[in-house]
Amino acid sequence: MSPPRVIRKYANRRLYDATASRHVTLEDIRRLIASGERVQVVDDRSGDDLTRAVLLQIISEQEQFGSPVLSVQLLEGIIRFYGNPVQDMLSRYLEQSLGTVMQQQRSVQAQMAKAMEAPLAPLAELTRQNMEMWSRMQAQMLAALNPQAPAANEPGTSGTPPQPDDQSPK
Repeated sequence: MSPPRVIRKYANRRLYDATASRHVTLEDIRRLIASGERVQVVDDRSGDDLTRAVLLQIISEQEQFGSPVLSVQLLEGIIRFYGNPVQDMLSRYLEQSLGTVMQQQRSVQAQMAKAMEAPLAPLAELTRQNMEMWSRMQAQMLAALNPQAPAANEPGTSGTPPQPDDQSPK
């Protein structure tokens, strides 16, 4: 697994991606994560790891738009687990559940891609068969027009048509 992309957070709250040599927004970081990148956000002065706080900020912003992923009941349940002896167990359970969902999503995507290719497979086979039939028809037509000529694909033929007998010198 590749190391996370380091994003530096400056005192003025700006985020800087040293890999891309540019300032980034929370939306840029969200896109990086959505595309599979790992990120680590560090405070430029202290070197403190701010990744969790920034990721929570991104989630909070995403929850305000469209249909939220985290329902009120789910958020209340998570809050109830803080300080509870089984808090670690909930964390592991949520991580494993999300991993399973992501694996199932990849599997469904692979099956959909395979299903999209499947309708094209018979078409490709039909095209191959048509090309073979066309080649045979051409060979038969050429043989019918010039029965003395060897087939063009026979070994030892030069590919030049033979000269008729009546053109030989007398």
